[in-house]
Amino acid sequence: MALVGALDSTLSAASPLALAPRRVKVRPMLAGPLLEVSDLSKRYGALWALDGACFSVREGEILGLIGPNGSGKTTLFGCFAGITPATRGTVMAGGESIDVARRKELLYFMPEGAQPWPDQSVRWVLRFVAGLHRTSAARRDAIVESLALEPLFDARLGELSKGEHRRAMLAVGLLTPQPLLMLDEPFDGLDLRQTRDAMRVLREHADTGRTLFLSIHQLTDAARICDRLVLLSGGRIAGEGTLDELRIAAGLAAGGVEEVFLALT
Repeated sequence: MALVGALDSTLSAASPLALAPRRVKVRPMLAGPLLEVSDLSKRYGALWALDGACFSVREGEILGLIGPNGSGKTTLFGCFAGITPATRGTVMAGGESIDVARRKELLYFMPEGAQPWPDQSVRWVLRFVAGLHRTSAARRDAIVESLALEPLFDARLGELSKGEHRRAMLAVGLLTPQPLLMLDEPFDGLDLRQTRDAMRVLREHADTGRTLFLSIHQLTDAARICDRLVLLSGGRIAGEGTLDELRIAAGLAAGGVEEVFLALT
């Protein structure tokens, strides 16, 4: 059975640990590009919601897409994943352009507003997703434990709070096998402790070789979890790199993500 690369494709196919604040840096394990994007663009009438986006996603990194509301983050994610048809542009793997079907084998996209299976229990959903992707019970149980989901097992997804639902959807994404996991606003709705624990879980998965691409609107969260950043403003890429690389591009001797973003945009 072909692998599915986004939550809507899955649906159609199947009907207190703390993380210390960390600076953005490249870890030694990072390798070459897993995927490269060239001139990715999307036009709605006369409006270019995304215009000429070029960036790369490296193997084993946590890459952050940051920008204010309305900057085009959701459009970029949709076009990159193949959920939204791009007006122009290419996504490449190994130097060759890949179509949407091939992308589904390489990436899994969890949209921010995904609300699948509202009448099903958390237990059913996690067992179903694990079975769909032939994920081992041991791996499934480890993800459940890491996100503290067992107390929610008997609750229906539609009954969960925003934060609880977000944790359940994180587990769904982590249960998938594709080498690249894309998460749209993964920390939205989580409290401080939950955010720190979710960051720890995501870092553990990246440290074992999975690549993560996260859309984040809270700059402090991005600085704590991401190895590199893609800055998006007005539908255009304003910068890409580590925090140190972005400081150089902005002509700053010091400063955090917020100062760098403001300087480059």
